[in-house]
Amino acid sequence: MPRDALKIRLVIFDWAGTTVDHGSRGPLAPFIRAFAAQGVELTQEEARAPMGLDKKDHVRALLQLPELARRWRERHARHPSEHDVEDLYARFIPLQMEVIDEFARLVPGLLDCVAVLRRRALAIGATTGYFRAAADRVYASAAEQGYKPDYCICAEEVPSGRPAPWMVFRVMEALSVFPPAAVVKVGDTLPDIGEALAAGTWSVGVARSSSEVGCTEQEWEALSPAEQTQRVTACREKLLAAGAHAVVETLVELPATLDKLDARLALGEKP
Repeated sequence: MPRDALKIRLVIFDWAGTTVDHGSRGPLAPFIRAFAAQGVELTQEEARAPMGLDKKDHVRALLQLPELARRWRERHARHPSEHDVEDLYARFIPLQMEVIDEFARLVPGLLDCVAVLRRRALAIGATTGYFRAAADRVYASAAEQGYKPDYCICAEEVPSGRPAPWMVFRVMEALSVFPPAAVVKVGDTLPDIGEALAAGTWSVGVARSSSEVGCTEQEWEALSPAEQTQRVTACREKLLAAGAHAVVETLVELPATLDKLDARLALGEKP
């Protein structure tokens, strides 16, 4: 492909914390309740730590947190096992399904952003760490609100979820877009960044609605301007340190960021 012809042709969005569920609150209570059923306290901060992973991998990662593993040993007099992972995940699934519809509202600015991408004839894909049943409910709710990507895939449909690149590759294949330099993955967590880098695509982080900032729309509006700035800055620095090529505060900024990536491609840069 001639250098001057290489432009961004596909944008792949994450779901919770990026396009829906401002603050990525949906999985928190189900994880906390699943651990409580086993007599182990899980804090919100701990529950957030592995956000972005496939939900079963999320459980595994939680059980590897030193303090949580210590509480597990104190309660059960043994180290957590793969059997415990399966048990906790089985408990998590119905708890997540009970609340999933409450956390499927689109983030502000998404529809305007998507409208710009559509006018540019860009393909739009989506990946998620949710399991298929939960993902389907989010897809349906998003479609009712006016957002319908061209192709969606969830972690349980590939050999392994984020930060492995398989979901991104499947979206690229389904939408016939290559090379990876023509693709941008947009997400709010470190596994989102890792997924993009592993796939060889551009990575753009999202700050304000992210799991890292952790605020609903109402909670965000209640923060002082100084606190808002501090939280966005801390999130931006963390995502950039993880390898994101750019970080936007909201999706309203994404089209201009894509212009900058196109300019970098025109200079011969690659992700």
